[in-house]
Amino acid sequence: METCFLTTFVIILLFCLAETCYGGGVMFSSLPQTLVVSASPQQGQGNCSTLLYTAEKTHKHEESSVLNAGEDTITLTWGLNQSFTADMADQLYKNVKVKLCYAPISQVDRAWRKTVDNLSKDKTCQFTIVNKPYQRNQSSDQWMVEKDVPTATYFVRAYAYNSAGEEMAYGQTTDDGKKSSNLFEIRGITGRHLSLHVASACFSAFSLASLFGLFWMERRKVSVKK
Repeated sequence: METCFLTTFVIILLFCLAETCYGGGVMFSSLPQTLVVSASPQQGQGNCSTLLYTAEKTHKHEESSVLNAGEDTITLTWGLNQSFTADMADQLYKNVKVKLCYAPISQVDRAWRKTVDNLSKDKTCQFTIVNKPYQRNQSSDQWMVEKDVPTATYFVRAYAYNSAGEEMAYGQTTDDGKKSSNLFEIRGITGRHLSLHVASACFSAFSLASLFGLFWMERRKVSVKK
């Protein structure tokens, strides 16, 4: 009995040690914000909504600041904050991933989007939109909003990784506190277009008219027989 208890204790201890060593993950709160990131969502062919890390939001039509999945694009730029000494700040940076992240307003009552300090468990940034080797000079890319992106409010965050694939630093387009500034909305594809709604309404009206027509014909037959 004592041997079984000791064996069980050792197994549990080894499991806990393994979890600590391999499942700990990097804490977001421990990362320095050494990257500067900007995102400029572009709607359609002509209208443009600009969201910059250090600038105010500008737009020709404030009421039309929603991007459509599968149609609109976002121009992204990122690089090392020039207030840091390059040799000291980024000597271990090997790769950069720019991600689309849920804003707090789109995380309410949605556990599958929950923010967790442990980045191995964090669900804030679920969409990797850029994955490139790190460069000290400012880099840029353009990303079309993919069709599987759900309707929500977002911001953009970039992570710098070391050679082991661990997060080393970050930068983002919104404030660090409430994450309430420089946000943009994306309207996802629901799978139901206007033509489908019109067809559905017409079919319903036709079905209702047919039902009343059959009812009237049955009543008329009964009246004739009498």
